[in-house]
Amino acid sequence: MNATASVNAFLVRLGALTRKEFRQLWRDNSNILIGIVLPIILILLFGYAISLDVKHAPIALVMDDDSPLARDVLSGLHGEYLSPRPVPSMREAERLLRNREVDGIVRLPANFAEQLAAGSAQVQLVLYGTDPTSATAIRGYVSSALNLWVLRNSDRGGPAPGVFADSTSTGRVEVLDRLWFNAANSSMWYLVPGLVVIIMTLVGAFMTALVMAREWERGTLESLFVTPVHRTEILLSKIIPYFLVGMIGFFLCLLAARFLFRVPLYGSLAVLLLTSMLYLIVSLALGLVLSALTKKQFLASQLALFATFLPAVMLSGFLFDLRCVPPLVRYVGQILPATYYMELIRTLFLAGNIWPLILKNNCVLLGYAVLFLILAYAGTPKRLFR
Repeated sequence: MNATASVNAFLVRLGALTRKEFRQLWRDNSNILIGIVLPIILILLFGYAISLDVKHAPIALVMDDDSPLARDVLSGLHGEYLSPRPVPSMREAERLLRNREVDGIVRLPANFAEQLAAGSAQVQLVLYGTDPTSATAIRGYVSSALNLWVLRNSDRGGPAPGVFADSTSTGRVEVLDRLWFNAANSSMWYLVPGLVVIIMTLVGAFMTALVMAREWERGTLESLFVTPVHRTEILLSKIIPYFLVGMIGFFLCLLAARFLFRVPLYGSLAVLLLTSMLYLIVSLALGLVLSALTKKQFLASQLALFATFLPAVMLSGFLFDLRCVPPLVRYVGQILPATYYMELIRTLFLAGNIWPLILKNNCVLLGYAVLFLILAYAGTPKRLFR
């Protein structure tokens, strides 16, 4: 048989197996739910539920000095980020803080106006420290509000006293800051691209892990082993239908990111699609490897959850920078394919086409795709007894 005839026979067998998989996919609604419905549910749930922004944080105001000057100093606390709540005494404020009805206490001493006139005044700030992220954000908001009052007072030609919040001087230097690659200063811009990575990781590995494990459990692969089909054709026929389903889920997530969450896309859409297609192949191939190892649907689903979803959430840089974690955790995170796709997709969404980073991370993902496909091929021998 010449090469052309061999290729034609390969395509005929692959086409027949792929059509069979498409029919099975259409009959089994669970695959549609995992590949299309689950991504939409996850991105809507996580996109609206997860936020690292601290807004409308309740704080108690204890004003032992109720002079007009004191009220003017604290007027800047009212806004989008803080929700001040006047209370009559420090004891009442501490009770609210213990009951977690407020996240902090701002207290002005009785001689605050006199201190301010003398050139230096102090404002006591007490924070609920069990949540360091919120506490740090609230401290920054309060300090910024006091700094702004000092600047406004100086611009009006009046004295510019030093106001101290939590024993930290506000100084006389104005900082003009700019957030590069996140002009909206919104954690949603940071989180939503990461959610696409989590969804692609979970959905891709789950679909192929469950479908192949089901074939092993039911013994339907045995009927294929006695036919002329090659295991390459078997594996490709499993990947192609679920690759298309996974890309449909990716497009739905992309539409949600752009039009629901208003995340900008500064990079090339074509590069984003090619990168996502490569990573989806990595996830699908990983699912095939997991199913070959377990050959049981329950074990395959549990192993897919343990090997994909949890590491992608905790160790890929989704919630925190890997440079800020212990070295051992950082090294483990650098082993995960999701880490490289996470960096790629955030760069493409928020920074644009940074080609050295794009080429480097895509080469890593290509290496993972080849590795997992080889392992899946080795783990699916065409024989009944091993």
